[in-house]
Amino acid sequence: MSDQTALSFASRSAPADGVVVVFAEEGPKLTPSAQDLDKKSKGLLSRAAEITGFKGKKDSIVDLLAPQGLKSVRLVLAGTDKTASYGPEDWLNLGGSIRGLLTGKEGPTAHVFLETAHGEIAAADVANFALGALLRGYKFKKYKTKARKKNGAASETNDRTLKKIIIHCADPKAAAQAFVASRAIADGVTLARDLVNEPANVLGPAEFAARAKQLTKLGVQVEVLGEKALQKLGMNALLAVGQGSDKPSHVAVMQWRGGGPKGGEPIVFVGKGVTFDTGGISLKPAAGMEDMKGDMAGAACVVGLMQALADRKAKVNAVGIIGLVENMPSGRAQRPGDVVTAMSGQTIEVLNTDAEGRMVLADCLWYAQERFKPKALINLATLTGAVMVALGKEHAGLFTNSDELAERLTAAGNVTGERLWRLPLGPKYDKMIESKVADIKNTGGKWGGSISAAQFLQRFVKEGTPWAHLDIAGTAMSSVDSEINRSWGSGFGVRLLDRLVSDHYERR
Repeated sequence: MSDQTALSFASRSAPADGVVVVFAEEGPKLTPSAQDLDKKSKGLLSRAAEITGFKGKKDSIVDLLAPQGLKSVRLVLAGTDKTASYGPEDWLNLGGSIRGLLTGKEGPTAHVFLETAHGEIAAADVANFALGALLRGYKFKKYKTKARKKNGAASETNDRTLKKIIIHCADPKAAAQAFVASRAIADGVTLARDLVNEPANVLGPAEFAARAKQLTKLGVQVEVLGEKALQKLGMNALLAVGQGSDKPSHVAVMQWRGGGPKGGEPIVFVGKGVTFDTGGISLKPAAGMEDMKGDMAGAACVVGLMQALADRKAKVNAVGIIGLVENMPSGRAQRPGDVVTAMSGQTIEVLNTDAEGRMVLADCLWYAQERFKPKALINLATLTGAVMVALGKEHAGLFTNSDELAERLTAAGNVTGERLWRLPLGPKYDKMIESKVADIKNTGGKWGGSISAAQFLQRFVKEGTPWAHLDIAGTAMSSVDSEINRSWGSGFGVRLLDRLVSDHYERR
């Protein structure tokens, strides 16, 4: 759920009480506001830094409760190293780290004096700091019942809960203006995280489609295709995955036309939305299967991205397409050895029903090209465990037929911290998915599993279409803790793709 703490900007001369945060660079070299507080407290900060060995290193702090001679109830001096070398990700992570320090136990308001020891901070960097603070404040507590007092009565909201964060900076008006887009991005990430964190008994294909439908409030045109429409289109690969479930399959199509007639053909994003993946007849082991509620993180990212683009009124024509299915074993489920005909007309031999996401994407990718003729086509999926063997949880796998698109995506990942690592495609890998009874088989065997899965998807990409596949199995769910996320679902990909759109596809 989104952080309910209000965030605003003010000048450095504005009054501050409650919790106060100031900074020091390596040395330590106190910022002007820190120097001012040190003077008002008769050297309290300087003495505390000397006693604790504080040198202004990143992630180091001096934390003083009820500092003598000051109005604040808590004073935090945070180290930043050398801010001259900071990029957008550094300011983002600093905002997250500082938000992590602010518990609200000492008072309802926190004041952060954001400045360097030697110069001003650009409005865009202040906005990145604020974005990091918002993302770190996210908590998914929807299913936590209210805390109880000893007498059994429901406890009321703590008056000392942190309610406001005020960022004091050189130009609060410019910072607030720059933050408009950042807040839209934060809301998109929050939506993606909420979707990934939801349990599968609450969020099935129909419920997921309904969540996507809510984007109409922002001006997104949303269509939801049911099973009859999918059958008519020939999306038999997607339907085969969901046929074992009692929950009907859907495809949601979201269009944002912010680029207008001059914006040209859209950039299209396709997401895998397996709302729960048992593996089907090729049943997964019981241990850890609960994580498969997150096998729709690619679709969650696409919905979050479309919200962010619409919310910030991005001048781009963009389309989001998500294939929503539940992969369950039953008397109706597809079997290993079945052959199905995809929308493209290609036949697929199903060797493993747990290699289902690529079948969902195959039909969605073909539909995207047939209907929208995209200038670029990007899909996201928690597709293979093999990508985690290769890259761990620090990078998502990138596969593409376009060097230009690879460079653009990699650069966007490096700026946002949602990093990608390009892995190979090639004719010899393609041979791994050749079938003796059909055009293609849905698994290439033990070795290079993430590559053979990407080769499978490439069979459904038309020649001349710039395409990229992002395997986000290691980065989008069961996420490692970071400065900006403490949630099981990270919302990976929303910031990355928003940056890609902003840098290369928006109409100026």
